[in-house]
Amino acid sequence: MLDYQTIWFALWGVLWAVYFMTDGFDLGIGILYPFLSKDEEEKRMMINSIGPVWDGNEVWLVTAGGATFAAFPVAYALILRVVAFEFRAKGASEGWRQGWDLAIFCGSLIPTLLFGVAFGNFFQGLPMDNLGYHGSLLGLLNPYGLMTG
Repeated sequence: MLDYQTIWFALWGVLWAVYFMTDGFDLGIGILYPFLSKDEEEKRMMINSIGPVWDGNEVWLVTAGGATFAAFPVAYALILRVVAFEFRAKGASEGWRQGWDLAIFCGSLIPTLLFGVAFGNFFQGLPMDNLGYHGSLLGLLNPYGLMTG
């Protein structure tokens, strides 16, 4: 029989898995955003292209974020990207928009890179036994992991 911790972890994993499976388009736009947009009009077009997909993904993100906050409050700090999409248009100054533009880029690139590193390490194989993972966090940033990231 499954215990509550296992059920909670499985549900938490499903919430995040669905979010990340559906969020690839948004992450791609966020990463390409500073390189493909030349002016404010093009930036707005790129952000608006995410709109219909983003609203659907936001439901999964809010649910997964709430579950993460309940289980792991420190990880909740990763929600900066969500705030950037919402707050960018709220300020009139160029500095305000540039700051949120940077948050969109970093909030898209860093998770994508780290998920790639994680999957690369899974595919390569991790030193594990019945006690768990035997290695360091920095050890996961190996050449193969970074290349797959």
